[in-house]
Amino acid sequence: MMSSVNNSEKYGFIIPNYNHHLVIESTIRALQDFKLPIILVDDGSNEETEQVLTHIETKYSNVVLLRRSQNGGKGAAVQTGLAEALRQGWSHALQIDADGQHDLNDVQRLLSQSKKQPQALISGQPIYDESISKGRYYGRFITHFWVYIETLSTEIKDSMCGFRVYPLKAYQSLQLANTRLGNKMDFDIEIMVKMHWLQVPILFVPTKVHYPENGISHFHVFDDNVLISLMHTRLFFGMLWRLPKLLVRKLQQSSVNKTSGMV
Repeated sequence: MMSSVNNSEKYGFIIPNYNHHLVIESTIRALQDFKLPIILVDDGSNEETEQVLTHIETKYSNVVLLRRSQNGGKGAAVQTGLAEALRQGWSHALQIDADGQHDLNDVQRLLSQSKKQPQALISGQPIYDESISKGRYYGRFITHFWVYIETLSTEIKDSMCGFRVYPLKAYQSLQLANTRLGNKMDFDIEIMVKMHWLQVPILFVPTKVHYPENGISHFHVFDDNVLISLMHTRLFFGMLWRLPKLLVRKLQQSSVNKTSGMV
């Protein structure tokens, strides 16, 4: 793993955690190579996880541990971390899940791409192995279909991967506009669609994703699928309201592509 990104860029890591105590310290240890601040958000975890996270905060000077008194969901935890990142003056935040599914060897690739195009949201584009369940794998295609409709674009290759670099100026624009964002598993999808509506460039870096055999999944098949369905309903009607602008944007992009092809 390559190390070191210049601290003057004000990059850092945000890791939401709810009852993930098995691999979180090894994740924190691996990220030390980058010499960047880490915001670790405890989303109302159990006592065993609380103790592990307290140990990590004590051991690593670059870790700030934020505790939420009650579990609010992944989206709520990430937004708690993003608010703290803005307070600390970061320009970009790299979100990493706490369950060990992300390939940390690709952290440098995401950071490098972000530094080349700092206005863009940089996301991992998952390459799955046999550890992913069939239900989870095929269910993603339903969301991909709806995201294509909501954005009138195929620019978003994957909206569910939680391994991504946020340009915080764009996130702050959503906050200033009082934009609603999901607090649970709908967050990753919704913020990406709404950043696309803001014309934030979205770029993807292929990355391997592995679901650990002893990992804990907080995805509830019925409840979260209902939640995501409601989110897609809201986004669909949000798309209708923005339809004229999205169509103009699509036509302009098509014109640019044709002109580029002629050169």
